[in-house]
Amino acid sequence: MPRKKPFSNKQKKKQLQVKRERKRGDTGSGPSSRNASVERGDRQSDTSDSETTDVRRINQQPFGREGRYDPNRFRLHFEKESKEDVEKRKKLAREKVLQPVSDKEHETSIEDLYPSEKGLGFPRRPSWSYEMTRENLLRKEEKSYREYLDDLHSRNPAGSLSHFEHNLETWRQLWRVLEMSDVILLIVDIRHPVLQFPPALYHYITGDLQKQVVLVLNKADLCPPPLVIAWKHYMTSQFPHLQIVCFTSHPGQPYSTVLQKKRMRRKADWSHAGGPLDILKACQDITAGKVDLSSWEQKIKRDAVAERLDGEPPDEGAESVLMEHHTDSTMEMSSPSQELYKDGVLTLGCIGFPNVGKSSVINSLVGRKVVSVSRTPGHTKYFQTYYLTPTVKLCDCPGLVFPSRVNKQLQILAGIYPVSQLQEPYSSVGYLCERTPFLSVLKLKHPSLLDQKPHEKQDPEEHSWTAWDVCEAWADRRGYKTAKAARHDVYRAANSLLRLAIDGRLCLCLRPPGYSCLREHWENHPDLPEIMALQGRMTEEEGTGERDDDDDGESSTEPEEERDRDADDDEDGDDEDEGFGHPRREEDKSSGFTVNMYNVLRENECE
Repeated sequence: MPRKKPFSNKQKKKQLQVKRERKRGDTGSGPSSRNASVERGDRQSDTSDSETTDVRRINQQPFGREGRYDPNRFRLHFEKESKEDVEKRKKLAREKVLQPVSDKEHETSIEDLYPSEKGLGFPRRPSWSYEMTRENLLRKEEKSYREYLDDLHSRNPAGSLSHFEHNLETWRQLWRVLEMSDVILLIVDIRHPVLQFPPALYHYITGDLQKQVVLVLNKADLCPPPLVIAWKHYMTSQFPHLQIVCFTSHPGQPYSTVLQKKRMRRKADWSHAGGPLDILKACQDITAGKVDLSSWEQKIKRDAVAERLDGEPPDEGAESVLMEHHTDSTMEMSSPSQELYKDGVLTLGCIGFPNVGKSSVINSLVGRKVVSVSRTPGHTKYFQTYYLTPTVKLCDCPGLVFPSRVNKQLQILAGIYPVSQLQEPYSSVGYLCERTPFLSVLKLKHPSLLDQKPHEKQDPEEHSWTAWDVCEAWADRRGYKTAKAARHDVYRAANSLLRLAIDGRLCLCLRPPGYSCLREHWENHPDLPEIMALQGRMTEEEGTGERDDDDDGESSTEPEEERDRDADDDEDGDDEDEGFGHPRREEDKSSGFTVNMYNVLRENECE
């Protein structure tokens, strides 16, 4: 019998670490694991539907005994996909030739994604009484949640539903925010608003709770002005009593090239936001004088004056913001407040899907950073409140993914699933490339031409492209190589392309029904100057001018892009605070959009 080799110091340390984790009851996969999907011995009771489906828990966070709360309590729980489905999509990405979709296929109605007969609601908090103990209430909530999931799966065949949240702890956060709030700010991404507007939630808030909803069309600077107006009118036609506000945290601060990592902006410059005054006006209409909002109006004017005088954001020490953390409040036995505007304070609840910019909206309303911001879905772990003024309170809720019939690839492009956790990103890249002019934007060279001599020029559009070809070409262009064999790292390249789409550098925008037929009407709409002013565009010509990129798209931000690894280097950091190491030049202030967003949408009439 051969003798076993003695354990190395590294192995001993690893074993010791595992023993420590078992002692404190945390046996989840470590932070360096790509698939944080095998979990045992969770500290909290598993309130997902693990009895009927295999659930994957995402975004495992390190946890020490000195912590006040478990950071993994509210992490994302999505249904796990089978290995067969993953391999099937991977094979399809290698074989399916990409074909541009028609303009009609860009149009999406809310009924397509949330058909009323499919029961695509959300779990409600069951009734209770003060005679119940806390443990009995939790058991009743878990039973009600399982019944909701059973009904949902009985109405929808396996594989027909999108990714949606399976963690009851996170749904409890939503219940508490809805109970606390007087007015709900439902925040969506203007690039795909119907994807993130569950009708069942709207009808529950306005019907059962008798509260008002303000729809915030966020990231308006990433969408062409005619399309912003078209979406605003479509949502009004579907929900006539809905207050709608367009919003952007960074107006007039574009990407100079598709490779630039962040929108150009000064560090932590939240006071430039476009839309806070419109939210104030919507709240004034809803409250009808029942709450004194003059202090909020004065704050907005004061911030605007300070910005005009010295061009710098207001002093962060000028005003203090009272912040309250709520970790276990969802467990408290408190009924929905029937009294609106209690003690003369308006409570605004900010809810929405992951990555729609809820935290950015709060920072912009406050005028400085009070909430950590990241592009990673599930970054906000628990709800917390902030006093904007003595009479206005903001409540931030973790992002929640509601069940729908939307394509899962579109969900990934909308940023609801952490890119670094994807097992198969190639099909989403294919979905993106069929809906954007990727060749002209990315300037790729077909893999079959990579060994071609410089004098043998050939048009890459003459070749057929698959999603795998696109990833391989992008890996070659960016220099992504595997560590051992030095082959093209197509997985990393696919993740990089998906982040370009999520950040808005490869802009994929859905369109409302009938947009193609009425395009000329929207492009000449009288509200166009107002939207362009909100976005920071001076004129339509300046706003859509395309940069003449002599260096083939490579910008000074190349070293930053090189740090873009499979697992986001900065996904737990504050994306909004990262600059380029130098302030914006004065001549950049009114430069408008240098990337032709119309061209990205194949709307070349404006060139």
